[in-house]
Amino acid sequence: MDNTSPLIELVDITKTYFTGGEVAIEVLRGISLAIHAGEFVAIMGASGSGKSTLMNLIGCLDRPTGGHYSFAGQDVAGLDRDQLARLRREAFGFVFQNYNLIASATAAENVEIPAIYAGVSAGERRERAEELLVSLGLADRLEHRPNQLSGGQQQRVSIARALMNGGKIILADEPTGALDSHSGAEVIKLLQQLPGQGHTVILITHNLEIAKHANRLIEIRDGMILNDSTPPRQNFPAENVQTSAFMEDDEQSASLISEAAESMKMALRSLRTNLFRTILTLLGIMIGVAAVIAMLALGEGAKKSVLDRIGSMGTNLLLVRSGAPNQRGPGPDSTVASLIPTDAIALAELPNVQSAVPESTGNVTVRYGNRDVQTGLTATSPEYPLTRSWPVAKGTFFNDADVQSYSAVVVLGQTVTKNLFGEHTEPIGQFVLLDNVPFMVIGVLSAKGATPWGHDADDAVFVPLTTGSLRLLGYSYLRSITLAVKDVATIDATQDQITVFLRALHGKEDFQVRNQAALLETVSETYNTLTLLLGSIAVISLLVGGIGVMNIMLVTVSERTREIGIRMATGARMRDILLQFLTEATVVSALGGVIGVM
Repeated sequence: MDNTSPLIELVDITKTYFTGGEVAIEVLRGISLAIHAGEFVAIMGASGSGKSTLMNLIGCLDRPTGGHYSFAGQDVAGLDRDQLARLRREAFGFVFQNYNLIASATAAENVEIPAIYAGVSAGERRERAEELLVSLGLADRLEHRPNQLSGGQQQRVSIARALMNGGKIILADEPTGALDSHSGAEVIKLLQQLPGQGHTVILITHNLEIAKHANRLIEIRDGMILNDSTPPRQNFPAENVQTSAFMEDDEQSASLISEAAESMKMALRSLRTNLFRTILTLLGIMIGVAAVIAMLALGEGAKKSVLDRIGSMGTNLLLVRSGAPNQRGPGPDSTVASLIPTDAIALAELPNVQSAVPESTGNVTVRYGNRDVQTGLTATSPEYPLTRSWPVAKGTFFNDADVQSYSAVVVLGQTVTKNLFGEHTEPIGQFVLLDNVPFMVIGVLSAKGATPWGHDADDAVFVPLTTGSLRLLGYSYLRSITLAVKDVATIDATQDQITVFLRALHGKEDFQVRNQAALLETVSETYNTLTLLLGSIAVISLLVGGIGVMNIMLVTVSERTREIGIRMATGARMRDILLQFLTEATVVSALGGVIGVM
């Protein structure tokens, strides 16, 4: 941009606010204005004239309702929120009537804020902040907080902050309004020196005496320019301002690591400022985490108690399933074929193995007369009732001869029997169709009840392994092998022995061996209820802690809207603000969690 073109150009700018959703208040009415680099401009008007609104539009803190705003020849309307933040950060500096310093930060830390969002290193920005404060006569006030500074000193800190990133355009909104005459004169003197150093100064005031110090006076009334005493053009010593960078994505800022580090520092400072609130929040999280840990410990104790009860009841079963240890168990339609019938024959010969029962499972449709039911099918060996402690109520179970001769015989569970035959028909000797293949019913098992997973164990039919594999399932591999051990005291050693044996037999570990507690059904209801109770208490504890953190953060955000505005004015993006508050919440939660664990 050359010196003949205006740095800031407004054409027919309007701004309308809507209150209550219907009432329109027109604050600016067709403002047209051009400001060149290096000017010292005073915009003067009474309260309500629209001068502060105009300043907000010029400083990209707000957007106009209508009109055209160009900065250094570029249309500002085309910038998104992050690009506007970058423009504020690198081109504008704000000086407010009430100073708008962050109370928890020192003078030097307040001055550093714009440089933080610009990605300047800590050492470089500290050096720059000290240089500015020393030049403004605050060498002995670097580590003082705002409440330890006079009004004039606070305003000088505000000016230093505006100059931190260069501050090519200084927007001063009533900078002397809260100062005595002496301090006000010092601030005006500082502002008068800035155009000579390459800055453009726009002074917002209602005081004519203050406005006269500017080189150009613009009077505004009722949202319109009443008078503009534009001086003759001069060759102002302003730096060339380029805006092409502002139109690009803001990727030049601090890295994520440095952003996180700065957010952590600001979070700790804020938490230290509200120490009592922080302690209360930590207390809530500590109690919640400690409660969860206590409940987990209680759950582990209950689990051990349940396992001890099961062990004392003499469980002697091991279950070998197909599929690798890190693989989910096979479902009804699974094609995992790592176990075969000869595996069961070989396992039955191992020491301490009383029986090895092969099992292949699937689903079938069973029909008798005009009734049919969908049920589970298990193709197995004659040892199944003894191994599973599931005696036959009526008739008999199939034998080895039936398995070897592929006999079409079936044993029914109680639920299937009732659904097909009712209460009065004798099922033994009847013929039923299993997937349209005729089978003779030779037995009915006793009632078993629900499985540990809530399924009806009696809703099943049982056929010889060979018959089921050939005529119903269509495959010869096994879903599982159930083993009964002779000596329960050595069941763990037997399990290890089975694992080693099958790994050597298969050449890889494509199976899973588990202790199968057949009597789990006895305690499943009690255990499930206890698990549900502990889970509910844990959820409530975590919910209370989470609500506490959310409530505190909501209050914090509500109380710190002024700070958020300050940070936005100094160039913070939305993600910077979000990161800061998320970091505070994370720090509180993590610290409370660590203390709760301890």
